[in-house]
Amino acid sequence: MDELVDAIAKMKEKDALNLAEKMLDQGEDPLKVLEQCREAVEYIGKQFELGKYFLPELILAGEMLKAISKMAEPFIKRDSEETAQPLGKIIMGSVKGDIHDIGKDIVIFLLDANGFEVHDLGVDVSPQKFVETIGKIQPQIVGMSALLTTAFESFKDTVEAIADAGLRHKVKIMIGGGTVTDEVREYSGADAYGEDAVAALNLSKKWVENI
Repeated sequence: MDELVDAIAKMKEKDALNLAEKMLDQGEDPLKVLEQCREAVEYIGKQFELGKYFLPELILAGEMLKAISKMAEPFIKRDSEETAQPLGKIIMGSVKGDIHDIGKDIVIFLLDANGFEVHDLGVDVSPQKFVETIGKIQPQIVGMSALLTTAFESFKDTVEAIADAGLRHKVKIMIGGGTVTDEVREYSGADAYGEDAVAALNLSKKWVENI
């Protein structure tokens, strides 16, 4: 693993923050730094599912990721174009049965830095909550996240709830998470899945351009 990925995965908080700061100060692409964070999150999630990591490790990993995201923010905003109006509205949330927010928060951070208006529903979000917020916010895009494979059924349940409410044709739906594949996307009925935060950003830009 890369040095930063290794430091986060092994819960070396001081080393991870110092490495991230050094990489950014030396001109490393901030998106590459966040991508390494995503790789670490994927590893940590797998260890959690195997029973080798527990809630304290997830909390510490979340704190590290939020600190690194805050470091990267000025570098990303410096490189992105300023926009007076938001590019589009997006609702994001970790689906029912999943309490992981690290990967979701990275995606939200990147979308926000690039001009999207993002509404974060948090974690363990019920299908009905997604439906209610779509009706209220009227977004163009809905993003759903899950790290645990046991939460994949919630992707399907949420897409079906949106369809039952008569709102499916009004939104594009993307799903994501370290264990998500195109087969999961097909099973859930979502429109697409993002392999990482950059893919989610590019997908969102493409969708709003075609609306």
